[in-house]
Amino acid sequence: MIDKKKTCCFSGHRILPSNFDREELKKLVYKSINDGFDTFLCGMALGFDSECFKVLQELKKDFTLKVIACIPCESQSKFFNKKQKAEYEKMINSADEVIYVSKEYFDGCMQKRNRFMVDNSSRIICYLNYGHGGTYSTVKYAAESDCKVIYLGKN
Repeated sequence: MIDKKKTCCFSGHRILPSNFDREELKKLVYKSINDGFDTFLCGMALGFDSECFKVLQELKKDFTLKVIACIPCESQSKFFNKKQKAEYEKMINSADEVIYVSKEYFDGCMQKRNRFMVDNSSRIICYLNYGHGGTYSTVKYAAESDCKVIYLGKN
C-alpha cells in the first residue's frame, strides 16, 4: 500500500543536457527525505528517470527508502540499445517493488503511468525545460491536483 503523504514521484525529459546538475537533483531528493518522504515512484524511462533511480540507490545506503519502479508496459525497453537494456534490467532488479501499469503497450500507456505516479504522490520533482510533451502534461496534471511540484533548476 502506497502512503500518498510520504510518497514522491519524478518527471523529466529523456534527453538531458550536458550541464544537467545531478547534485542539485540529489539535494532535492535529500530535502524530500528530510521532509518525511520515504517512498519514491520512478517511471524507469531513459534520461531523467534513470538519474533519479541512481540517486535513490545512492541515498538508500544512508536512509530507509522504498523505491518503486512504475513501468507503463512490459515492453518499455523494447527499443533500448544493448547498454540501455542492461542498465534498465539492473535497475528493475534492484527496485523494492515493480508495478506494471499495463501489460501491453497502447497509445497513452505512458500518460497512464504518469498519472498513476502523480495520483499516488503528494510531491513531484520535475525537470521541465519546454512547454509541450509528456513531462509538461504530467507537471500540469500534478499542478492541477494536490501534488506539490518541485522544479529542478528553479527556485
